[in-house]
Amino acid sequence: MLGLGKVARKVFGSPNDRKVKATRPLVEKINALEAEFEKLSDAELIEKTAELKARNSNGEALDALLPEAFANCREAAKRALGLRAFDVQLMGGIFLHQGNISEMKTGEGKTLVATFPAYLNALTGRGVHIVTVNDYLAKRDSEWMSKVYGALGLTTGVVYPRQPDAEKQAAYACDITYATNNELGFDYLRDNMKSELAQMYQRDHYMAIVDEVDSILIDEARTPLIISGPAQDRSELYVAVDALIPSLTEEHYSMDEKTRNVTFTDEGNEFLEQTLLELGQLPEGQSLYDPESTTLIHHVNQGLRAHKLYQRDKDYIVRDGEVVLIDEFTGRMMAGRRLSEGLHQAIEAKERCKIQPENVTLASVTFQNYFRLYEKLAGMTGTAATEADEFAEIYGLGVVEVPTNRGIARIDDDDKVYRTAQEKFDAIVTEIKDAHEKGQPVLVGTTSIEKSEMLSQLLTKAGLKHNVLNARQHEQEAQIVADAGKLGAVTIATNMAGRGTDIKLGGNVEFKIMEAIAADPEGDPEAIRQRIEEGHTADEEAVKAAGGL
Repeated sequence: MLGLGKVARKVFGSPNDRKVKATRPLVEKINALEAEFEKLSDAELIEKTAELKARNSNGEALDALLPEAFANCREAAKRALGLRAFDVQLMGGIFLHQGNISEMKTGEGKTLVATFPAYLNALTGRGVHIVTVNDYLAKRDSEWMSKVYGALGLTTGVVYPRQPDAEKQAAYACDITYATNNELGFDYLRDNMKSELAQMYQRDHYMAIVDEVDSILIDEARTPLIISGPAQDRSELYVAVDALIPSLTEEHYSMDEKTRNVTFTDEGNEFLEQTLLELGQLPEGQSLYDPESTTLIHHVNQGLRAHKLYQRDKDYIVRDGEVVLIDEFTGRMMAGRRLSEGLHQAIEAKERCKIQPENVTLASVTFQNYFRLYEKLAGMTGTAATEADEFAEIYGLGVVEVPTNRGIARIDDDDKVYRTAQEKFDAIVTEIKDAHEKGQPVLVGTTSIEKSEMLSQLLTKAGLKHNVLNARQHEQEAQIVADAGKLGAVTIATNMAGRGTDIKLGGNVEFKIMEAIAADPEGDPEAIRQRIEEGHTADEEAVKAAGGL
């Protein structure tokens, strides 16, 4: 007997199927216009934009303009990039325009999908923000897609850290602006600290299309962005406290690793009082429990946390004599971001780095509150269905799974569970060795820099050549990822690595061509391209024959 739910699904389809089905008439309308738009000259595509803008300002709704706008955008992308959007990409664009999250599998072309709703909503003249997870992607996508927007007569801007003021203001004044979530949040805070309207960067919070939406709106939703200013300098105190920490033993304190907190026991308090009196940090006759001692106790607490709960190369790295934090979700370095309440200074004292003065908070906002400012919010990712309830509850966003253009060829094996970590790592090395001998490229995902480097040591011991990609190789990131599909390549990465760079089987042709042209500046670029493209086809087939990535 089939359950009622199953019968209903068989007859009516799942709610997701019904949403997908509902867009089919719109997609057919867009396809029907294709021949008409192909006949337009480049100048007429731009004129079409002006006409659609005028119709919108005269009261015609964006929904009514959608088929023509999407057809115009598809034609522009075909001419500017040589990419013709598939029907499923148009569907993804329709869902984004309706204020949903389009869940599309990796490699389905989300970057191109965003151009359709961005173009349609930019017709209002109010500016659309496209949000990416890192600066490299914001710059790459804006350069790449600006060709499409340019062919439609729209302007494109990109916002990045430490950008000159005039350039940043111009970027926000564009029809479509690419930026990272961090930069948008910080610019919003900076705007709120300005004294004149004319100095503000962001003109409006009309529409945001968020790439990797689960990472930004769920994983990092409660991360506070804080702008701070300097407070008084207490470097000597940090150094003195740091010298005291190693003399504490386990009976002096208790630790809670989950909340990253430490508390002193009675023995600990007595020992501290005695030692601080001897060091001259605590005035004669003053006890630790006096109100005057609060600051001192706070600093000892932070010093202990720095030593026991924050590990080098896991929570932070030391680079050029500076303590740089590492994002626990992405493994990226967060240059310029600091821990508050003297904790960063305590880590600097522990690592014998120059101690920067403490800061006081001047403005703060969380990503969750920032993105709720937008009138219209939409997002794209490969994994959103699992968090659909949170998206609906917090942001009022629906999640729609967009079908893939072709059937999925990937084989999903079951998980393997091992008794000990040692057995697991031995098995990983054996597995990599077997695949490597066949010439099959291998990509290994790890949860932290520490694990990626430990695995790297095991592979070096086993004599396997490989690339490691984590916050330390931040600059070569795109290059390493692009090569991860080469015959016999072994790449170890943290989960942040290379989001948005495609792994092409046989290696990334464009990167190979750029390298070859750089190595032979006198050579003929066309001949080099032809030679590499011919060789690449053979590489790609060899990787497929070895079993793919």
